[in-house]
Amino acid sequence: MKKVMVFGTFDRLHPGHIFFLREAKKLGDYLVVVVARDVTVKQVKGHLPRQSEEDRAAHLRNAGIPDEVLLGSLTDKYALVRQERPQVIALGYDQEAFVAGLLTILPDNFPVVRLPAFEPEKFKSSRLPS
Repeated sequence: MKKVMVFGTFDRLHPGHIFFLREAKKLGDYLVVVVARDVTVKQVKGHLPRQSEEDRAAHLRNAGIPDEVLLGSLTDKYALVRQERPQVIALGYDQEAFVAGLLTILPDNFPVVRLPAFEPEKFKSSRLPS
């Protein structure tokens, strides 16, 4: 079984997120989605997400695309990578937070795939109306 892992906030799940999840799922047999904790979102983006971490995780589960949805660790941003041991990590087209650190813990030649955007001028959480 080839396990793929993705990370994100997934605030107000939209078609861009669905595209990202479907593209990531094509890279393997089992998709694990790690949802950023509220406190982490505040640290990275400077504000809390519109939806709670529990709501964001529930919306992802209800989407029926991920095989597993986990909340990120509050203390170690890379704990779930070590615990779940994916064979591929897929990143969003604009994902930057924690990527440099992630690359330092992965073995050489570990597949990290940067997925394309889906209409980013239209489907980006920060651009959607409140």
